[in-house]
Amino acid sequence: MQIQGLLLLLALILLAATTEAGKNKKEKAKKDGSECEDWRWGPCVPNSKDCGLGYREGTCKDESKKLKCKIPCNWKKKFGADCKYKFESWGGCSTQTGVKTRSGILKKALYNAQCEEIVYVTKPCSSKIKSKSKAKKGKGKD
Repeated sequence: MQIQGLLLLLALILLAATTEAGKNKKEKAKKDGSECEDWRWGPCVPNSKDCGLGYREGTCKDESKKLKCKIPCNWKKKFGADCKYKFESWGGCSTQTGVKTRSGILKKALYNAQCEEIVYVTKPCSSKIKSKSKAKKGKGKD
């Protein structure tokens, strides 16, 4: 009986220690975190050049924070890295302008970014003449 009593006592001590440790973690999280709910976040500012790792600053009342962030190096600068769009397929090539167009509908605005609902992008039409001339060059060398 004494062994069972000691095991029960040991189990209770371990349970109490675990509960206290959990409370301390929660208290630390409250100290590190903020009770403020209306954070305003600025754009992601890269550490160097115009893409890669960086940080964004946020403010809420008298508090301020910096978060790490990353700007992909293939992002569309025109839209901002915090505006995510779902794009349609490219349209046909316009013979008048020599470009093709597609539109994108806003899918998600990160960190309360100000994003346009619909955006349009263009790119030059691919020239099929270039690929044919490359093939001819290869044949002429034989």
